[in-house]
Amino acid sequence: MAPARLIDVQDFINEHKLSGTQITIVVLCFLIVAVDGFDTAAIGYIAPALRAQWGVTPAQMAPLFGAGLFGLMIGALIFGPVSDRFGRKPVLVLTTFLFGLFTLLSAWATDVTSLTVMRFLTGLGLGGAMPNAITLTSEYCPESRRSSLVTAMFCGFTVGSAFGGFAAAGLIANYGWQSVLILGGVLPILLTPFVWIMLPESVRFLVLKNAPAEKITAALHKIAPEADLSNATYTGVQKPSGSPVGQLFKPGLVTGTALLWIAFFMSLLVFYLLTSWLPTLMNTAGLTLSQASLITAMLAMGGTVGAIVLGQLMDRFDPHYVLAASYLLAAVFIGLIGYSTGSAWMLALAVFGAGFCLPGAQVGANALSADYYPTASRATGVSWANAVGRVGSVLGSMIGGTLIALGLGMPTLFAIIAAPVIISGICLLIKSKVAPQPVHHSAVLVAPRAGAAEVASR
Repeated sequence: MAPARLIDVQDFINEHKLSGTQITIVVLCFLIVAVDGFDTAAIGYIAPALRAQWGVTPAQMAPLFGAGLFGLMIGALIFGPVSDRFGRKPVLVLTTFLFGLFTLLSAWATDVTSLTVMRFLTGLGLGGAMPNAITLTSEYCPESRRSSLVTAMFCGFTVGSAFGGFAAAGLIANYGWQSVLILGGVLPILLTPFVWIMLPESVRFLVLKNAPAEKITAALHKIAPEADLSNATYTGVQKPSGSPVGQLFKPGLVTGTALLWIAFFMSLLVFYLLTSWLPTLMNTAGLTLSQASLITAMLAMGGTVGAIVLGQLMDRFDPHYVLAASYLLAAVFIGLIGYSTGSAWMLALAVFGAGFCLPGAQVGANALSADYYPTASRATGVSWANAVGRVGSVLGSMIGGTLIALGLGMPTLFAIIAAPVIISGICLLIKSKVAPQPVHHSAVLVAPRAGAAEVASR
């Protein structure tokens, strides 16, 4: 019998060109985060119509924004560890269906209270789907293209958000605000069967969980059908001790975890403040509801272009420097929004620039976090960073109404909004020095016999 050959699954992925299976993963995860982005942003687009129909003030609407984002936070905290325990695919199937179902049911809400409950339940699914899409894509990417592919995939979020703005501009005027939620619910429900049938489980997760070698071989043959994997033993995945949550706070990761959490908190605070309240602010400044929706959509469009450009730069240069520079530029463009309300084209340009730099950098930060954590705690690391960010997003969505009520001038208001983004940039600069991306050396060995495994070090 021929001796067993040791195959590092990540090296195997690195050495082969992108396959149809990997492209399918990127496309399906793109679609998942696209409908995620649509449903997350939907409440901001329909907010002016809700105010007009239900006669509520911005302060009364604040819990509505906060409930959905609080659900996102809880969903991320729950489904990250669940994914590290049971797999990426089942969590993606479940959460995609859940947020579609509750978004659809939200269309029949009759008051702020019932809609707030539905938005919380929607948030649970949204909070679990996005980090797991990032994790699964990351684990099938070659290292040399990981940042660009993950950011390209995550552009689905900003594409979905932008599509929500364009769709809302026409749907609300012709069919009412309920039509936006109906569309946002139907799309992920229709997507769920495709995710179930076509999406594979992470091959790195299979190695980590000591899956039968034949199952890992089948997964790798989908990447390279011509590869000779006879009598192969698989390795290349770290299996540290302790729970996925506990691993985030071990000496090798804790400093980076803390800095990522602060960066996510500040970044998402500002992003969701803008997403939730920019249509209302633009409407207050004299723009029509359609104009306000269209200009707000420029935030997501800028984020799509920014994510693609920044992802390419992150694969060529130190990603910490790329993202820090983007966050600092985002603060400049956000400040410019306050000086541009008198000119529609200048306002659109400022919002687009803010989108290029802020959500573009946030997409890159997700790729950075996925690369920072080992397979055993990757879904938890990405999810919990997003969960901490959701605390910021809840705060940002709720303080928007308070800031509007203060009656501040637009320049002062947007200068205040820009300040937290600077902190995100500073945190990533510090992380580049004290907690750069680690190299994970410990590996699980999966022998050709199903279930045979041992822990070793490379």
